[in-house]
Amino acid sequence: MSKNNGKGAKGEFEFPQPAKKQTFSEMIYSPQDGTFFGRTGKNWGQLLLFYTIFYIVLAALFTICMQGLLSTISDTEPKWKLHESLIGTNPGLGFRPLSEQTERGSVIEFDSKKPAESDYWIELIDDFLREYNHTEGRDMKHCNFGQQKDPSDVCVVNIDSFGGCSKANSYGYKSNQPCIFLKLNKIFGWEPEVYDEAEKDMPETLKYYMKDKSPEQLKQIWVSCNGHLSKDKENFENINYYPSHGFPSYYYPFLNQQGYLSPLVAVQFISPPKGQMLDIECRAWAKNIIYSGSARDRMGSVTFQLLVD
Repeated sequence: MSKNNGKGAKGEFEFPQPAKKQTFSEMIYSPQDGTFFGRTGKNWGQLLLFYTIFYIVLAALFTICMQGLLSTISDTEPKWKLHESLIGTNPGLGFRPLSEQTERGSVIEFDSKKPAESDYWIELIDDFLREYNHTEGRDMKHCNFGQQKDPSDVCVVNIDSFGGCSKANSYGYKSNQPCIFLKLNKIFGWEPEVYDEAEKDMPETLKYYMKDKSPEQLKQIWVSCNGHLSKDKENFENINYYPSHGFPSYYYPFLNQQGYLSPLVAVQFISPPKGQMLDIECRAWAKNIIYSGSARDRMGSVTFQLLVD
């Protein structure tokens, strides 16, 4: 061991020197190091080459995945249909006019003596029927019961057959005889299983309407409207349905035909009581339409409120 025991030896440790401050121009280009924004031209070239290859590979993988996905999808029909689909086989029933103001909910309220109130609902129906009014240039045919029909045919929805629920009659909103329009949701490939005769649960008015119909004319998805609550049922003796009491089966199935329009049933309430809110339930009748009147799990029907001041 050295006698000096390290005494007199020079230390080799040096404190780090602070980095030299760079001007803004030196940050962009440093002539001393030959760098642009802290990298040499070679470094920038390597970085650019890496990201170019990376994004080309990424785009190729994305294209392959999308092509693989699109090859399993048809342009004309959904991959999963009827029982296999999330929509299922039970079409929902909807109504119009439906206010765009959420605070109104499903309430139709108006006073025919106040033009602005009735005009509001008339304009909503006009907007809803606009597509039904402009069918020029579409490949459509006038269908009827007993007529041969190709599945790809598109049947005309004749809005001139709405009687008192026509535009010329202001859909009844100027005369305190308001109309609502019912339609079924479209389900690809769904066909109705119609009733050959009246069911015991059907309203008496519907049974009477079906009594004199031919076997061909019975091929309809019947609809009926009545008071949802027992206190309202006495006010539903004078209701008209246009053009008939149901949706003819020749409009089905829906196969995504170009220009297809869902059939409509116009329901007119001839003498609703003034100043009394009616809670109305409209129901669709077919063997393969499941009905549930539960407020939570409603199926095969729709409810709304009508108040004529």
